[in-house]
Amino acid sequence: MSDLFSNAGRIFETATAAATAQAPSELAILIGHDGAIHLVADSGRPLDSLASHHGARLSYRVLRNGDRVRVEGRSFNQSCLLESETSAAFARRLLADQPRYRLE
Repeated sequence: MSDLFSNAGRIFETATAAATAQAPSELAILIGHDGAIHLVADSGRPLDSLASHHGARLSYRVLRNGDRVRVEGRSFNQSCLLESETSAAFARRLLADQPRYRLE
């Protein structure tokens, strides 16, 4: 498994475990060719732009909003997206095809 995907999985696990923040938050994690890690909070800039500006080999954006977590990862030729959904959204999707009432 590539560094991009294994790092994205670890970042996702950490962000999901810490997803108790009430306010939405955004964090970019940029990893340089020398292994240096640069963190940028709430920049609002596109991930590709941040990676280019900082000379990053791997870049990740972590978005947290309540209990919802999204991790986007990018490298030169690969990308990935990991996303959790809220319990309510999961329940709606799970129960969407269930009858609402029963006629007898």
